[in-house]
Amino acid sequence: MEIPLEIKDALTETINIGFGRAAASLSALIGQRISLAAPEADLYPLDHLVGVFHQLMLKDTIMVHQAFRGKVFGDVLLVMDRQSSSKLVNLLSEEQGSLDEFSISDREALLEIGNILLNAYIGSFGNLLKFRVDFNIPRLLVDPMEESIRQFIPSNTIDYYSLVVRTEFHVQGSSVDGYVTLIMGMDSLQSMFAALLED
Repeated sequence: MEIPLEIKDALTETINIGFGRAAASLSALIGQRISLAAPEADLYPLDHLVGVFHQLMLKDTIMVHQAFRGKVFGDVLLVMDRQSSSKLVNLLSEEQGSLDEFSISDREALLEIGNILLNAYIGSFGNLLKFRVDFNIPRLLVDPMEESIRQFIPSNTIDYYSLVVRTEFHVQGSSVDGYVTLIMGMDSLQSMFAALLED
């Protein structure tokens, strides 16, 4: 499904507002400057999501998943491969280590990063649509990518879409890529797009 250019421009602006807030919160948390950018956003039918992640070479993934509800509802994910996840945690903690063993501190760091980013991301749409958004507790998913996705997608994916946003973390002169993925039904998606056009 192609996003009309007018909506895509407004969507990019809203995403960048949310990412700006997330970057400020993360910078305050770790005491160093972080910037976030969203250079690409594409919309896919939900049943194409696994194939899209394979095309993006995201097979051995780590995900932070959060469900949200309000006037619109759905799921939002921070998706990274293990190498990028490890690099990001090391940059933010200023330590060198591996995520192979997934220590408690590694899990907490990833969940905190995901929680801040995903809340700011969805919160920016809540502000746009002028309604409150409630979030479930974030979960860290470390199973194989297909198995992780099956945990939260509906059994019938007709009329469900996934908005995949390439996300760049810039910290300490280094860049780490990930993907923020928004999963919504058509009704919620149309409400969001209508609000973007009215703004």
